[in-house]
Amino acid sequence: MAMQTFAGDPGAFARFDLARVPSPCFVVDEARLEQNLRVLADIQARSGATVLCALKAFSMWELAPLVSRYLSGVCASGLWEARLGREEYGGIVETYSAGYKPDEMTEIAGLSDHIIFNTQAAKDRFLPVLQASGRDIHVGLRFNPGLPLGDDAKYDPAAPGSRLGTPLEKIDAAALAGVDGLHMHTLCEQDLSPLLAIWEHIAPRIRTLAPHLKWINFGGGHHITRADYDREGLIAFLRRVTEETGLHCYLEPGEAVALDCGILVGAVLDVVENDGANAILDISATCHMPDVIEAPYRPALLGEGGDTPVRLGGPSCLAGDVIGRYDFGAVPAIGTRVAFLDQAHYSMVKTTTFNGVRLPALAVWNSDTDALRVIRKFDYNDFKGRLS
Repeated sequence: MAMQTFAGDPGAFARFDLARVPSPCFVVDEARLEQNLRVLADIQARSGATVLCALKAFSMWELAPLVSRYLSGVCASGLWEARLGREEYGGIVETYSAGYKPDEMTEIAGLSDHIIFNTQAAKDRFLPVLQASGRDIHVGLRFNPGLPLGDDAKYDPAAPGSRLGTPLEKIDAAALAGVDGLHMHTLCEQDLSPLLAIWEHIAPRIRTLAPHLKWINFGGGHHITRADYDREGLIAFLRRVTEETGLHCYLEPGEAVALDCGILVGAVLDVVENDGANAILDISATCHMPDVIEAPYRPALLGEGGDTPVRLGGPSCLAGDVIGRYDFGAVPAIGTRVAFLDQAHYSMVKTTTFNGVRLPALAVWNSDTDALRVIRKFDYNDFKGRLS
């Protein structure tokens, strides 16, 4: 069963000339990104919560100054993202990893304002390193609420047997020695109602632990910038949590930051007739949009329409390198440009050079001014440099 995707609004990309950029190429609309950031900044201002950008989903640091203008910092998944956050973004750098390497912890402590641990044992093991840094580091412990509400267990950190977070019932006052806050992350592309359900499930325990804490972090997966998200309800919820518990609230959206902000442009390289038309693109699902296979899901195609179904796939040797079946007015000719919608988050950070497939170029477009800049093209040395 394919994962449902709620995004895919072409927005200003409906009028973007795909021939203006190299192929393949990720194009990010900085004007649309700023719209999303304004929404998140409004949530932050009116709720009193702190909102961070999850670099694991969107870390195009060319746009770091814009992100930093609206949000309070970033959350990182390890040493390299923490370093990127400190070098390019400013503000708070929060780091969480399910497992830290001992030889990286001193450097992580030098870069991070918040460090969140997956288990009490990890916290106890590395707390002396944090104390030795001489920095005022907030220490967090990730908990697992044990209430799976996701559509797919692969994307649900609260699924049975999850390795992510300590079961909340196992956290007591002793486990919180040296801890400033609790962190959870259980949502994925979801609206407000699952968050409210999780809170009702965990609130009694959180209220018991709250006197030992300063903050609670509700993680990411909140589709706050989606048009139908109940943003007023979220503001009221965050205020209520602080009033009831005295805890400061944090959110760390990733996808919501870049939702509907980018496209992936490609071109038709060849057409194979076999049980219908198969158009081979210079865009690869396995190399450029791996969630298409892993989730799986069907990304929206810019301008799709017609009565001619065509199966779109990549140039790699993987038989399953198929993006999906799409409708065209006619079988597209070789050289035809196509674009997949909502590709600014996760796709860009997950690209690989499997089969030596070229990485897409990176471009920034401003739909208000029509200014366009290609900020990066990848070459053979980027492929060769990954190995030795």
